[in-house]
Amino acid sequence: MNDAYAVDVEEVFKSFGSFKALNGVTLRVRKGEIYGLLGPNGAGKTTLIRLICGLVEAHGGTVTVLGRRMPDIAVLRHIGYMTQQAALYPALSVEENVRFFAAINGAEDGVREALGLVQLWERRGSVVSTLSGGMRQRCSLACALVHRPELLLLDEPTVGIDPQLRVQFWDYFRRMAADGTTLVVSSHVMDEADRCQRLGLIQYGRLLAEGSPADIRAQGGSQNLEEAFLALAGRRES
Repeated sequence: MNDAYAVDVEEVFKSFGSFKALNGVTLRVRKGEIYGLLGPNGAGKTTLIRLICGLVEAHGGTVTVLGRRMPDIAVLRHIGYMTQQAALYPALSVEENVRFFAAINGAEDGVREALGLVQLWERRGSVVSTLSGGMRQRCSLACALVHRPELLLLDEPTVGIDPQLRVQFWDYFRRMAADGTTLVVSSHVMDEADRCQRLGLIQYGRLLAEGSPADIRAQGGSQNLEEAFLALAGRRES
């Protein structure tokens, strides 16, 4: 694997029964890059992220993360993963949840910073089960980044987040990338795709196109990213 890449996915296949979730996907994510996985629900984005963090194994191909073939438990401390559905302990407080994830990664000094970022420091004593869906998303993000991971995997991170806070999140994501953190962000929202440095367009478990947002527009023959995506998807189906 080239040392410039944090993630190297090579000809990966993954099926669930007769359903092909991923069908020969190859992509590489550079260190310190914000890479967006863009596609509709059911396209294979979450499956790919779960393969990258080693939660499932591919049926074919290879996944290499931070120089190690996945799955590899030694890599997990260097990865932050925010799931699509908040993976929290509902009976614990906000702070207790974040401290738990900090402790298992040996980074308890980052709790206040993480909660401050997601604007939950004042709600740190609130029990998670009493929070709104948006606040749970914010707590889940704090848990994912509290140990300052080298690779941050974000599966639909801004669902239920108000627009102002979404902007703040993306400002922070850009600062993290500038400091050397690699981010892989899945989304089906086109305006978020424009915030990524490079995109991989996924549909039906296949990579349709890859490049910067400007590259994708050029490949799709449209200045509108959504129209470009639809054009590229139509070409693949024809």
